[in-house]
Amino acid sequence: MNTANDFSPIQRISKTGCVSLIGMAGAGKSTLGRLLAERLGWAHLDTDRLIEAYYGLPLQELLDGLGLTAFLKAEETLVSMLALRRTVISTGGSVVYGPVAMERLKLLGPVIHLDISLPTFLVRVGDAGNRGLAMAPGLTREDLYLERQPLYQAAADFTLSTDTTDRMAGVERLLAWLKQESHT
Repeated sequence: MNTANDFSPIQRISKTGCVSLIGMAGAGKSTLGRLLAERLGWAHLDTDRLIEAYYGLPLQELLDGLGLTAFLKAEETLVSMLALRRTVISTGGSVVYGPVAMERLKLLGPVIHLDISLPTFLVRVGDAGNRGLAMAPGLTREDLYLERQPLYQAAADFTLSTDTTDRMAGVERLLAWLKQESHT
């Protein structure tokens, strides 16, 4: 009879179902998500790409066309319908505004906040152009950052700073945390 200790760390981790990455634009959710999925031998889903595929429009065009409120509702609806296993989910930064979506992600597995400092966010995002940043009119990028940070922190099971972390070192830290948590 096999016990939990007879399986590799990756096999033990796979019992969690999914791992979701949340955080600001520019935090590395898509990049680290792909790398983590590759290391785990799992699928990778970027919810921004899912929304684009569902609506057939680039994210910024969709946001411009629907408006902020309808866009956030569309994002929440699509994320709340996810039924996945063995998938690393890279979310859009605005997913934290949808309580039903966040509840769904929590049910699927651990939620990891990829955290960046405000200066790093401002540099990585630049003028935001057509990045698809879901933010209310009149809000600055700094306001957006300050508004979302407590939401990410409240939702996260684990936080990883990606300000200066090398991508592969970040993946190794995530794998170590997932391995540690699989024993609880």
